[in-house]
Amino acid sequence: MDNDKVIDVLNDLIETCIDADRFEEAASNVKNPELNRLFMEIANARKGFANELKREVLMFGGDPENAGSAGGAMHRAWMAVIGTLTGKSDHSILSEAERGEDSAVKAYEKALKEPMPSSVHDLVDRQYRSVKNTHDRIRQMRDAKAASTGRN
Repeated sequence: MDNDKVIDVLNDLIETCIDADRFEEAASNVKNPELNRLFMEIANARKGFANELKREVLMFGGDPENAGSAGGAMHRAWMAVIGTLTGKSDHSILSEAERGEDSAVKAYEKALKEPMPSSVHDLVDRQYRSVKNTHDRIRQMRDAKAASTGRN
């Protein structure tokens, strides 16, 4: 097993977790206090995930990523624009949050296909299940909000 490859995979996931600070942006744009709390909880959980992954990178002798991806930065900026243009519509923000979670789910699924030590695989799999559950929960909330407001 190539340590450099494992480090690369973990660093990609660190970027993905750092990109989840989009939830802080979303929290500042939603009207519903429950959504605000949920988005902040997700942002904090992903910070914890990033820290776990950073520790693994260090154990493999690598340098952990400390910044998100360029795509993540663009998504955060787009979340701010969506909040402004839609009058901070919770449905629009949930839709955009779900789209960002699509990327996170794909990043974890890609990582799980890579060879890695079982302890690292277990960590990534645990985080993946949480990311997938968050994705599905946000999608359900988006759909419920659409049904209650008559949006398709």
